[in-house]
Amino acid sequence: MIFWIICGLLALIAAGLVVAPLVRGDVAPVEDPDVAFYRAQLAELDRDIERATIDPVEAERARVEVSRRLLAADARRQDSGTAAPSPALAVAVVAVVAATGLAGYWFIGAPGYADLPLNARIAASDEMRANRPDQAALQAAALPPLTPEVPADYLESVEMLRTMVPTRPDDLQGWELLAYHEAQMRDYPAAVAAQARVLTLKGETAGIDDRRTMVDLMVTAAGGLVSPEAEAIVRQILAEAPEDIGGLYYMGALYYQTDRGDVALRLWRPIVADGDPASYYASAARAQIEDAAFRAGVKYTLPDVRGPSAEDIANASDLSETDRTDMIRGMVSQLATRLAEEGGPASEWARLISAYGVLGEVDKATEVWLEASEVFAASDAAITTLRDAAVSAGVTP
Repeated sequence: MIFWIICGLLALIAAGLVVAPLVRGDVAPVEDPDVAFYRAQLAELDRDIERATIDPVEAERARVEVSRRLLAADARRQDSGTAAPSPALAVAVVAVVAATGLAGYWFIGAPGYADLPLNARIAASDEMRANRPDQAALQAAALPPLTPEVPADYLESVEMLRTMVPTRPDDLQGWELLAYHEAQMRDYPAAVAAQARVLTLKGETAGIDDRRTMVDLMVTAAGGLVSPEAEAIVRQILAEAPEDIGGLYYMGALYYQTDRGDVALRLWRPIVADGDPASYYASAARAQIEDAAFRAGVKYTLPDVRGPSAEDIANASDLSETDRTDMIRGMVSQLATRLAEEGGPASEWARLISAYGVLGEVDKATEVWLEASEVFAASDAAITTLRDAAVSAGVTP
C-alpha cells in the first residue's frame, strides 16, 4: 500500500509540473516592439507640437499615419497571441500522464510483486539449493559436447578399454585409464562412472586429488552446475583441507549458482589473491568474481595479473636459446626485485620459485621458498601453492 501511495504522490507532482504553465498562462507578457515604436513616435509628435517646432497640419497628418500603423501592429499582436488556458486541456494532460505511467509500469514493472528483504532472499536461495536437480538429471539435461577429432588408432584403443575394463571390476589401473580417456573423448558421463569406480576401489586411501578429479568430471558432465552429489564430495575435500583451491572454487560456484553472490565472493577472494592465475580454478574464479560482487552489492575491482605479457612470450619464441635465457633471467630479476620491495600474493612468489627452478638456480629457489613460507605461514592455501612450486623446482621432495 505504501508503494502505491508513493507512486500516487509522485504522479501528482509530475502532473502539477506539467499543468501549471497551462493554468497560469502568460504571467508577464512582453510588449510588441512595433507597438512600442509607434507609441514613442506619437509621444514625440506631441512634444514637437508643444515646442511649436512642426507645422500643425503636418503634425496632424503624421499623427494619423502613425496611429494607423499602431492599430495595425496591435491587431497583428492580438492575432498571434496565445489563447486562454483551457481547463479541459489541463485535465486531458493529467489523464495522459497518469495513463502512460500506469501502462508502462504494468508492462515493464512488477505489479503485485511483494517486497523481498534479505532474509527472504537467503531463504529462497536455501530452498533453491535444497531442491536443485541431482547429478543424473543435470547430466541428462546438459548439451552434449562436440566429439573431438582423434586418430583412428587412438579411437580403437579407447574402444578396447571400454570393452575390457568392465570385465575386470577390480582392475584399478584399468578404471583410471578408462576415466582419463573417456574425459579425453569428452564422454563425461562415462568418465564420471569410471572415476566413481576408482573411488570405490581405493576406498579410504582415495586422496583429495582423486576426489577433486571426480568433482571436475561431475561438474563438466552437468553443464557446469554443481549437483548435490558433487557438493557432498566438495564438502569432504574442505573438511580435510579447508583451504583447498578446488574445493573453495566449487563451493563458491554452488552459491553463485543459487543467488548467493556474497558467499561466492568470500570463497573466491583468496583464490584470486593467492592462487596461480594459470590454474583452472583461479582463472575461473577471476572470470566470475566481479559479477558475484555486483550481485552482492559490493564494490570490487579484479586485481591485475602481473608477469610476462603475451607479447613478451611471443618475442621470446623468436630468440636463440642464449638470448631467450637472458630474457627470462631479466624478467625473473625484475619479478624478484619487485617482490622484495613491494611484496605480492603467494601466486607471484610461487612463479618466482618455479622460474628459478627452470633456470636451474635451485639455491635461489630455496631462499625464496623459505622466505615466502614464513610470510604466508598463516594461510594453508598459500602454503600449498608455494609448496607445489617448490616441488616442481626441485627444492623439496
